[in-house]
Amino acid sequence: MEGIEMEEPAFILDKEANDDFCNSILSRFGNSTAENHQHLCAVIGAMSQELKDHNLPSSPVAYFGATCSSLDRIASEPNSPNHLIDTLLTILSLLIARVPVAVLKKKREFLSELVERVLRSQSASESAVVCGLKCLSHLLINRDSVNWSDVSLLFNVLLDFITDSRPKVRKQSHSCLRDVLLNLQNSSLLASASEGVTNRLEKCLLLAGGANTNTDEGTNGAQQVLYILDALKECLPFLSLKYKNSILKYFKTLLDLRQPLVTRRITDGLNFLCVYPTSEIPPEALLELLNSLALSISSNEMSGDGLTFTARLLDAGMNKIHSINRQICVIKLPIIFNALKDILASEHEEAIYAATDALKSIINSCVDESLIKQGVDQITLSDKESRRSGPTIIEKICATVESLLDYHYTAVWDRVFQVVSAMFHKLGNNSTYFMGGILKNLEDVQKLPDEDFPFRKQLHACLGSALVAMGPETLLSLVPLNLEAEDLSDANIWLFPILKQYTVCARLSYFVEEILPMIKRVRGKARKLEKQGLMVSSRNADALAYSLWSLLPSFCNYPLDTSKSFTDLEKHLRNELKEQPDIRGIICTSLQLLIQQNKNIADSNDKDYIGQDMVNEVVLIHYSQQVAKENLDAMKLSAKNLLKDLSEVFLETTKDDGGCLQRTIGDVASIAYKEDVQNLFEQKMWKLYKCIQKASKVDNSKNSMQIDDASNNVSPLVLRARLLDLAVSLLPGLDDEHITLLFQAIKPALQDAEGVMQKKAYKVLSITLKSSDSFVSSKFEELLGLMLEILPSSHFSAKRHRLDCLYFLIVHVSKTKDNLEHWREIVGSFLTEIILSLKEANKKTRNRAYDILVEIAHAFGDEERGGNRENLYQFFNMVAGGLAGETPHMISAAAKGLARLAYEFSDLVLTAFNLLPSTFLLLQRKNREIIKANLGFLKVLVAKSQAEGLQMHLRGMVEGLLKWQDNTKSHFKAKIKERKERDRGAKSEETRSHLSKATTARSNIRQKKSLPEHLSDQLMMSHLICLIGRKQGRGIEKKKSADLDYDERSERDSHLSAKSGTKSQKRRKTSDSGWAYTGKEYGSKKAGGDVKRKDKLEPYAYWPLDRKMMSRRPQHRARCKERYGLVL
Repeated sequence: MEGIEMEEPAFILDKEANDDFCNSILSRFGNSTAENHQHLCAVIGAMSQELKDHNLPSSPVAYFGATCSSLDRIASEPNSPNHLIDTLLTILSLLIARVPVAVLKKKREFLSELVERVLRSQSASESAVVCGLKCLSHLLINRDSVNWSDVSLLFNVLLDFITDSRPKVRKQSHSCLRDVLLNLQNSSLLASASEGVTNRLEKCLLLAGGANTNTDEGTNGAQQVLYILDALKECLPFLSLKYKNSILKYFKTLLDLRQPLVTRRITDGLNFLCVYPTSEIPPEALLELLNSLALSISSNEMSGDGLTFTARLLDAGMNKIHSINRQICVIKLPIIFNALKDILASEHEEAIYAATDALKSIINSCVDESLIKQGVDQITLSDKESRRSGPTIIEKICATVESLLDYHYTAVWDRVFQVVSAMFHKLGNNSTYFMGGILKNLEDVQKLPDEDFPFRKQLHACLGSALVAMGPETLLSLVPLNLEAEDLSDANIWLFPILKQYTVCARLSYFVEEILPMIKRVRGKARKLEKQGLMVSSRNADALAYSLWSLLPSFCNYPLDTSKSFTDLEKHLRNELKEQPDIRGIICTSLQLLIQQNKNIADSNDKDYIGQDMVNEVVLIHYSQQVAKENLDAMKLSAKNLLKDLSEVFLETTKDDGGCLQRTIGDVASIAYKEDVQNLFEQKMWKLYKCIQKASKVDNSKNSMQIDDASNNVSPLVLRARLLDLAVSLLPGLDDEHITLLFQAIKPALQDAEGVMQKKAYKVLSITLKSSDSFVSSKFEELLGLMLEILPSSHFSAKRHRLDCLYFLIVHVSKTKDNLEHWREIVGSFLTEIILSLKEANKKTRNRAYDILVEIAHAFGDEERGGNRENLYQFFNMVAGGLAGETPHMISAAAKGLARLAYEFSDLVLTAFNLLPSTFLLLQRKNREIIKANLGFLKVLVAKSQAEGLQMHLRGMVEGLLKWQDNTKSHFKAKIKERKERDRGAKSEETRSHLSKATTARSNIRQKKSLPEHLSDQLMMSHLICLIGRKQGRGIEKKKSADLDYDERSERDSHLSAKSGTKSQKRRKTSDSGWAYTGKEYGSKKAGGDVKRKDKLEPYAYWPLDRKMMSRRPQHRARCKERYGLVL
């Protein structure tokens, strides 16, 4: 029945249930006012009563039998009521899936004859046929015979309805046909069923061909062809291979008609055939279809949707054919590429995107190595002999891709560049043979002015793909830098950013043999220009030389010949390190890159860190663990000389930007021979010892004396600091004995009177502790004693690095703590220092103190580290002891520490509520530092608490806050109380938003530094009360008018309201359009126009600057036009 089929899924889901079928129908449709639903309920109710009268069970089988018998009896009557047949067929379609298969097989013959008779009845309604088709497909799927003669009758009945004129019937028949064919897969009946479908298509085609003799009949035939094509869109992949071939031949004939309705249905069916994973396809027939479709493409005649679907079909079809029969596929590739090129010339954006994706997909899947090799062999042979054969397939494809750079495609060059990049990627090193012309065209495109070319970024990405594929040597041979040109503006300096970003797997020998001589020539030219007095040109030439040097890190990005060419490069680098300070950063970055990349590959079997993009695929081809080890061995031979030169430069330089030299020394030391590193370390330690001895004999004046072997004007203090930096840089190559020697050297510096020296010593110690666990283990007790001993002499500038040392010590001992009491003693020794560091002015120092505090708490509380919740509570109480401190500094620091712990550990929130009495007592002190810290602690508690837990402490918190309010600036009392009343009457929708606001309480307070101190504290407390109210599920109603009235009432007499009122008055002085001056003093009161005024300029047109003129909003632009009209 109409409307019932939409409800059927609910019954399908419940078909295993044992509930009475009648009750399920009545509960579903009993309250419906639709006539068909009322008929359904009446019939099923009568049927249920009949079963009860005969003492039959209310099972699906009983209802099924009653329905079949009733339907058979009523359908046999000459004038049977249609609505009754509809209702019975609806019940039958709902029941047939619930009936056991054995019952269906037993009654199959009777049921088949009954359903067929009802379906062929002339009086059957549309809804009855739809339900009958469902029953029919269920019978075909649950068959018990393998003979076609037993199935053909029902299958032919189903085929009769696939061309029915009624849309619902036709749609249901197509769905049923698909389900039946899918069920027939791998069955002997599939061939016969496929033959039946093919015969129906042939019959419709013959009927449509009779249009000349009988127009109506021909029109009906054409309509039926469209209907059966609709059916094939869903069913074509499930037919047997033989009849697929036949149908595809008919498709070829239909495509020649160039009818859009026909073509669209065929392309949809073919696309489903190609993308269906398990579908068998006749490759020859499909290729002929795709070839015909490609030749028939016309961007002027086809719609945007038609071009889009055609492009997607060509993509899916060629990929499918290539996987089955490569040989016949590659022959047609030039035709397919030309067809997709025509689609790119269309004005339909979706079609352009589809064609681009299709081109890239076909290039990646169908252009293979054998096709490329064939083209390379042909070109190589033609270079030796005169070429007689025509272009190869790959040459034709590349010619098509090159033609996309024609001016006809300028609007879609951003998409074209993607296709060209895919082609470069596919051809790789062979791009030289086929893509030289394309590269020249890209060079010409680069020279276009910016106003005519908006795709500069996409072009550079395309050239980057060419660089990755060809390599820098080939690319620069085709598109040279041309730096020797008389006019430097003719040089291709636009290549530099591309070479920097995309160079990978180049050769170091090319840099040595080509780039370095080029740098020498450019520098010579710069000196020549300088002698001629052309200073600007000379500086430009020096900039070009620097740009050439800046290519070195790119050439060190996974180079191919490191093991062979690094020795030659190293000699040049050592000379430049000493002579050219400007490029030391470039050289250091290059050495770091070389070492780190090879170490990563040598130490790991997994190359996931390299990446998966086009550039890094090249790396995966050329690099392996063996190659990386060979490279490291080659660099190890040069490491001794590099360390010597780097250390000399480091000691002589006045500034090491970003620690670049230090990091480079550390990387080189990590791969050098241990003996070489240790010998260098001992030399520098001896030098440090002499420096300390000589420095102790002189006065501490700034210009007292210089060390003999120091560089120009370097003080002993600075030299000691540099020697310590150099020593710690050598750590990767030192053993425990030498690390101990370094530790003994920095001990005196930890108590040095000079803050700079002390800071450096702590920094060196923190790096040592971070790098060597074995040293920490062997010297742990000594280190702890030292840190306690030198605490009184610790300089404030060294605080951050001292905290770093404490952090690494605590992290180390927390991993191996065996004695909990000893662990607590260690923590207690430094806890006061850590807590006080939370109030340091330096941000990094504060952050490190917070890190230590949290790390200790994790060590106490994490079960996997031997902790438990009880130990965490005890540590929290240890920190809370700071609230009893004597100074406001200590009390506020402890409150901040408690707030951080409560925020990090939710388990501590309930324990933290026990501190509320102490917190409220502290709030009564008239000290802003204490008040601010405790309010922050309260905000964290409110933000981290659940509403239920907060309810228990709500009364005490509010009373405590109000007591603090009474003891401070009372003229804000009305405002705070009124804000509290608003909180009580608010709604719960804003709870989540204020949770996030609570976590940013500190930043909110900092933003109000411009306010008076007492006002800032009051506002903070006001925010806290707001947050408490919202946590209890009471948000604020945001009504603009009420807020405005409230602000005017509550802030009228405050300092803040006075300032804001002044600002609002200033705003009101300006006009609506945003400027103050309008020229009204020149206006005439008696007539139109302007008049002259005494002691004034003559009237003039004034066009004031207004930021709204930059707006794109229509109302702002309209106002600007209005003002402009007044001026004119």
